[in-house]
Amino acid sequence: MIPPQLAASRIERDEGVRRAYAADASGLLMVPDGVARPTSAAEVAALLAESSANGTAVTCAGGQTSTTGASISDTGIVLSLRGMDRVLDLDPRSRTVRAEPGVFVGELKRACAAHGLLLAPDPTSEEECTLGGAVACNASGARTFRYGATRPHVRALKVALADGSIVELRRPALEKNTVGYALAHDPVDWFIGSEGTLGVVVEVELGLLPLPEQVIGLAIPFATEQDALAFIVSARESRRVHPRCLEFFDRRALGIAREAESTPGWATDADAFVYVEEVPPTGTPAALDEWLELAVQQGALADDVNVYEGEASLREARRVRHAVPATMNERGSARRVHGGRKVSTDWAVPYARLGEMLAKARTFADIAGIEQAVTYGHAGNGHPHQNFIAHDADELRRIEAVVEQTLREVIAMGGTVAAEHGIGKIKRKWLPLQMSPLQVRTMQAVKRELDPAGILAPGNVL
Repeated sequence: MIPPQLAASRIERDEGVRRAYAADASGLLMVPDGVARPTSAAEVAALLAESSANGTAVTCAGGQTSTTGASISDTGIVLSLRGMDRVLDLDPRSRTVRAEPGVFVGELKRACAAHGLLLAPDPTSEEECTLGGAVACNASGARTFRYGATRPHVRALKVALADGSIVELRRPALEKNTVGYALAHDPVDWFIGSEGTLGVVVEVELGLLPLPEQVIGLAIPFATEQDALAFIVSARESRRVHPRCLEFFDRRALGIAREAESTPGWATDADAFVYVEEVPPTGTPAALDEWLELAVQQGALADDVNVYEGEASLREARRVRHAVPATMNERGSARRVHGGRKVSTDWAVPYARLGEMLAKARTFADIAGIEQAVTYGHAGNGHPHQNFIAHDADELRRIEAVVEQTLREVIAMGGTVAAEHGIGKIKRKWLPLQMSPLQVRTMQAVKRELDPAGILAPGNVL
């Protein structure tokens, strides 16, 4: 029986509603037993208290842009937080904003920009993903190269725990602290990146930055991938330029970007391109000559460099960039009925070794007879995305074997199996490649303490 206080977030059992929340960007399809759509923190807390009492699983969902299956479940309730989408407070003087988890990141960015402030967390799907989802997976994106992921910008959280209690957590202002274990010093960090397994974030406070005075984007084509990757290393190590992103696109990704931009004749001799955004220090002119000089030194096709200046132009550059994963999502969705899907990686290695690791990954695919992935992404952080399309279940198994082989080499190179999208359900089997048994047991202990009934996001991470 649904308690009276849950009237506004009644658990819906209609099959059409349940199927509307059964898919995300992972390619998986998982139909929940019910869907709840609360509009307040009190409703969330009441639902969790009831669910803990009766052992009902609860999986949070926002925009459901997860590539790891983290926001879907075939057991219990999907808790959609989209109805909690208010901006609660925006204080230009303290440079902070408080908002509910269901607000879209892009909308919140525009609200901050109207006050001359920058919300730095930068997921590529910002028009489709929610603030709560960004916190849940510690989202990052192209501009993370300069600003970092979501975590360092979170000042405080309000969290509904599994038992229905609500806690308010704020980062300490101390510069020194020797009390207890370091892992207990800042509970805010327990929930950022926890993928809904430890609590439900119902309010977020973030710190903001001043909007930069000037931003100029450059799309720089190269005849070879090796030249493009060498340019990225040079740009990262240069003190003459001021990038806030260093994005790499291989030949296959370049083809999709050309189509999205409707410029089929652009850089026809290129095998790769790099997109950068120059953000000069306040009062300093943009280092365009320095960028071009650096690019030419690394073999860029200088006559085909595209320049993006002004907010509208930069939005268009972002749209073209987002067309790559969006196109791959569409291709993967078309294979779902055949047992296939898109397989997306987000591993990372030390940036100077990215070219070496990509060469190894492609060799593994060639040996296995797998069609090469579309490769693009955050090369400035040593973090590419490889998107494979599995046409059927057999090819899916072969691609996942190649991905695992790649990840083992990534770990040997000092890298990570997941730099951006989290673990969710899809990458859970690869967690032990990186985490020691001691680390896993420690995480399990925290999970047991905060969610003793094990109702929160079953199957995510652990």
